[in-house]
Amino acid sequence: MQKPYLVGIAGGSASGKTFLLNSLMNHFEESEICLISQDHYYKPMHTQLVDDNGHINFDLPEGIERENLYQDIVSLLEGKTIKKQEYTFNVPKDEPEILCIKPAPIIVIEGLFIFHYKELFDLFDYKVFVDADHDIKLNRRLMRDQVERGYTQDMILYQWYNHVMPAYDAYLLPYKPNCEFVIHNNDDITNEINILSNYLRQKI
Repeated sequence: MQKPYLVGIAGGSASGKTFLLNSLMNHFEESEICLISQDHYYKPMHTQLVDDNGHINFDLPEGIERENLYQDIVSLLEGKTIKKQEYTFNVPKDEPEILCIKPAPIIVIEGLFIFHYKELFDLFDYKVFVDADHDIKLNRRLMRDQVERGYTQDMILYQWYNHVMPAYDAYLLPYKPNCEFVIHNNDDITNEINILSNYLRQKI
């Protein structure tokens, strides 16, 4: 059996990773591609680190069950099915599901810190960096987090300047030059999605 092709997709908050991933997955049959999100490996809220003002900082690599994420990726590479509880971004009304992720010829891993974790970085066959102008990302985050997560504008701005941007500079931006494909997602990225899907199609 041919070794699965492992793709890492990272990018700043509200850079458009979810849109890219949904579009990419639609180009393939379920048996051809599978996806793991780093978000599903967040440690319990009571164990997360807090900043000097007592606010939880979700934008730190220490907040992720790093070893569990690595082991699940290895299991998929070995042809094993994994199960993981869905992360619902601490929205009380959302009941988490148990996700069943089956191995596939193409395995996509997405998240903020996947390139920062060296043991993961060394596994990837292909690395994609998704980015956008900072003002565009902030506007997207303001709209998303107020509607989907019930955050106030003040809290979103606080997180952006005290957590999100420092994390971007420390744990994301340094790895951008090491990526094989960089997508600047300010507006329409249809062409980039087609390029990526056609490239991955050749790996099946």
